[in-house]
Amino acid sequence: MQLLFKHVSRHAAIPLLFIYSVISIMLAACSSSSRIDGYVYYRLNANPSTLDPALITDVSGASIAAKLFNGLVRLSEDLEIIGDIAERWEISDDGLTYRFFLNKGIKFSNGREVVAGDFKYSFERVLDPESKSPNAWVFEKVDGSEEFRRKIADDVRGFAVVNDYIFEIRLKKPFSPFLNMLTTTPAYVALKPVEEKADKNSRNLIFGTGPFVLMQWQPNINVVLQKRDDYFGEKPVVKGIVYKIIPEDLTAITEFELGGIDVISLPASAYSRFRNDEKWHDHILSLKSLNTYYLGMNASRPPFNNKNIRRAVSYAIDRDRILKTFYEDRGRKASGPVPDLLRKWTVSDSDIDFNAELAAEIITKEGLTGIKVNMYVTSDQEVLDLAEIIQSYLSEAGINVMIKQLEWSSYKAAINKGEPDMFWLSWWADYPDAENFLFPLFHSANLGSAGNRTRYVNKEADLLIEKGQHSIREGERIDYYKRAEEIIISDLPMVFFWHRTDYLIKQPWIKGYKVYPIYTIDKGTEIEITSIK
Repeated sequence: MQLLFKHVSRHAAIPLLFIYSVISIMLAACSSSSRIDGYVYYRLNANPSTLDPALITDVSGASIAAKLFNGLVRLSEDLEIIGDIAERWEISDDGLTYRFFLNKGIKFSNGREVVAGDFKYSFERVLDPESKSPNAWVFEKVDGSEEFRRKIADDVRGFAVVNDYIFEIRLKKPFSPFLNMLTTTPAYVALKPVEEKADKNSRNLIFGTGPFVLMQWQPNINVVLQKRDDYFGEKPVVKGIVYKIIPEDLTAITEFELGGIDVISLPASAYSRFRNDEKWHDHILSLKSLNTYYLGMNASRPPFNNKNIRRAVSYAIDRDRILKTFYEDRGRKASGPVPDLLRKWTVSDSDIDFNAELAAEIITKEGLTGIKVNMYVTSDQEVLDLAEIIQSYLSEAGINVMIKQLEWSSYKAAINKGEPDMFWLSWWADYPDAENFLFPLFHSANLGSAGNRTRYVNKEADLLIEKGQHSIREGERIDYYKRAEEIIISDLPMVFFWHRTDYLIKQPWIKGYKVYPIYTIDKGTEIEITSIK
């Protein structure tokens, strides 16, 4: 999943003091005094596009949906797969058939019990072209999925309702990440719209199985959830959750300081200030996230279809220095595309570390000194600052970089079409498997919008990734992924910068809040509020 985050430049420190003061005055009358008693308050930087599990692609929507819905299985905080609505499951020796045994008595928030047929309906809805779900990839490995999508069959033969409490899934061929994929948002069970007794497109009427129910959604204002007393799992401590939709970081930080928000992700512009403040530094939480930030190069055309030029770009940039100074050590240096927390093998990036002389030598040898390339970035100020640093490094090596800024939707469309020579982006895990970084980002089947925006093609890497996907033996799978990543690191379709560490800050009255590496883990049941001062 590709993500970019909006930050305010640290270079704007002096005017920020004035802006903070103005915003404080504006918000002082409507912060902590307007809180609903017993509710915890979070911030969203954008309005969720949808809360329909079949359609969700953004983190905001997925993090809310995790509190409204459940799947067959879910991830523990240790990234282990555990039962959710399924109490247990069996996988056939050939790795093709998954049989799930459902817990009895689990109910949707309208009171109707969940049965196996609800999973068949929910999963087929994701695959149905009429639903226009962007998440069909979750179930495309299921036997009969293609015929169903082409309207040759009325249902997916690989989804079998054995009885009300046994549900089977049969794959076309073994696919090792499949159980992990069933922990994602599109694999949540949803009630059939005909049973909702209302317009099936009504976003304010959502019947899930989760620990909370949706009480209110005011677009661009807030989303309000209320606890369920009849939830089958660990019940929430708080009475409810309010998500305030606040696009601007300055406004959100001020609202936090006034007590109107309980937990907030620290933007880059505020990180140093809170870290060095005695009042707040003990309330900062950190999380090593499952992501990779990278400088992508379009490998489908000159100059970056030349592997030597791509290596020169990597040699030309001092990633260690940028991480330590500009990025304030808010991440771990990447040695490849697979995050350090997921990699079960060892790789070395010593052969692509900073070497300015070698970078210039390669550029000269290739006869490309003074070449001009375009680099696309978003309108995010921190990203622009970073792009200018990269521009300076590459200028020293003999590459002239022209930076072009675009707003997010135009930027995404441009890189999907392959317009830029270079671009800055990140990829975040949908599920905790190395395959989730190797296949979308580098397999030739995914050129463009599917994830492979560098347009990298290497048939040997393709084959190894596929072998890893279909291997049912863990040791064998790890070996395939290791070999595939080694090829990718050697080919360098992108410069691997860092795996970001996220920092959040909470109010002193918040207890039990945990930070998780994957957003779907947080069901909102552990957090509690003591007396607010």
